[in-house]
Amino acid sequence: MQQLNAQDAQFLYVQTSNNLTHVMSVSIYDPTTAPGGKVRFKDIISHIEARLDTSPVFKRRLMRLPLDFDYPYWVEDEYFDIEHHLFHGRLPEPGNWRQFCIHLSRHFSRPMDMNRPLWDMYVIEGLDHIEGVPSGSYAIATRVHHATIDGASATHFFSAISDMDAAGTPAIPLPSREPDLGQAPAGIELVRRAVGSNIRSPGKMASTALRFTPALFDVLQKRLSGDARATSKVPTTRFNQLVSPHKMFDAVSFDLADLKRIKGLVEGATINDVVLAICAGGLRRYLTHHDELPVEPLVANAPINARTSKREAETPGNNITAMTVPLPTHVADAQERLQRVRDITEQTKAAKAGISARVMVDITKHMPGATLAAVSRLMVGGRFLSNMCNLFISNVPGPQQTLYMNGARVVQQLALAPLADGMGLFIATPSYDGKMSFNIISTREIMPDIEFFRACIQQAFDELLPALPKRPRPVKRARARKRARPKSA
Repeated sequence: MQQLNAQDAQFLYVQTSNNLTHVMSVSIYDPTTAPGGKVRFKDIISHIEARLDTSPVFKRRLMRLPLDFDYPYWVEDEYFDIEHHLFHGRLPEPGNWRQFCIHLSRHFSRPMDMNRPLWDMYVIEGLDHIEGVPSGSYAIATRVHHATIDGASATHFFSAISDMDAAGTPAIPLPSREPDLGQAPAGIELVRRAVGSNIRSPGKMASTALRFTPALFDVLQKRLSGDARATSKVPTTRFNQLVSPHKMFDAVSFDLADLKRIKGLVEGATINDVVLAICAGGLRRYLTHHDELPVEPLVANAPINARTSKREAETPGNNITAMTVPLPTHVADAQERLQRVRDITEQTKAAKAGISARVMVDITKHMPGATLAAVSRLMVGGRFLSNMCNLFISNVPGPQQTLYMNGARVVQQLALAPLADGMGLFIATPSYDGKMSFNIISTREIMPDIEFFRACIQQAFDELLPALPKRPRPVKRARARKRARPKSA
């Protein structure tokens, strides 16, 4: 039997009717590469059924303890039925991008069935008039609860159900045996484990606090000495309010090659710095348009993968930390914003400015289940909204080779992530096959004009392109003309 860790459990405890804590990956498929140029719904069911052994996520459900006295357990779902996890629908005519975004938003806003394994797939047909997507394509929107996977393990999860070619060669080797799903522990065993965990937790929490004391003292000293970076506050924006159940979604994609070229504008910059600079530019344009741009820089919370090996990434669950990054939204020049971001992220990593977030993550690992559940519910209750940051920005690298399923080629991948009260904007930037998509998740009340914000992100990207040297055009060699031979006399 496997027990959830503290991070996994926290995604359960913070969930409310308005704050659903599942993630959703969206893959768009072109069926013209499949045998016969068509993929049926039953073909998709058969394919997923054949890959159920690639991850324990598929067949295990939650078993929660009364009053959340200890962290829940994963146990085998004795009534598992794959057809209760796959659904089918179609976009109304004309099947354009706006209808697709609305369709995804509504599906993402619906709660999952917490009594079954925490995943489902929704097949959406009728994607006939979307720019860059072949007519007749379909999408599969896969929801998985965040208590089950994080960004790194999600990449492995989706790769495991994909193929590397139209012939059906698995993208990663299939397991040689079935995963261990776990059996429900006996009642007396549950009590023994819960009591032991609650007794050990206070000591572990104290040990963690002592281990971080020097770093905490350093942060406190900087605040008392007037260090501007340490004392900078998070401005209040439209994003820092309670979120509603009415989620909104939009996205725009860019070539990774262009993002890499933009990275070269500033020495030492990374792709992640480029992402943050584009987001800062988009936010500046959007808030300026609404006459709401604060004088202080906006602050983003950036999740960080804490896994140290490829093998860890194959294990479901969560192992993440986070850092807060001030975004230079107060800077007008695009290239200067990128320079500022590069400087900020270097200082953040060097000075470990994200120490407070990491301390909280580490301490919560050792909180008793009931305590963590109570604290988590207080945090999302609305009374204790503190401006820890203005938004989330998550950059999770994805596979750079073309993937397939049932012979159909994946032409695009998108992602939707959960919001939180006080942080009503999430920008997720997964990459796939030479492209990166900027996925915008908010609510109807916070961002009713989400299409305009998508345009602001596009303009922020376009601002950086003119600064790039133009790509040299390939030189075409002129064909040598044959000289006419002089006629013999």
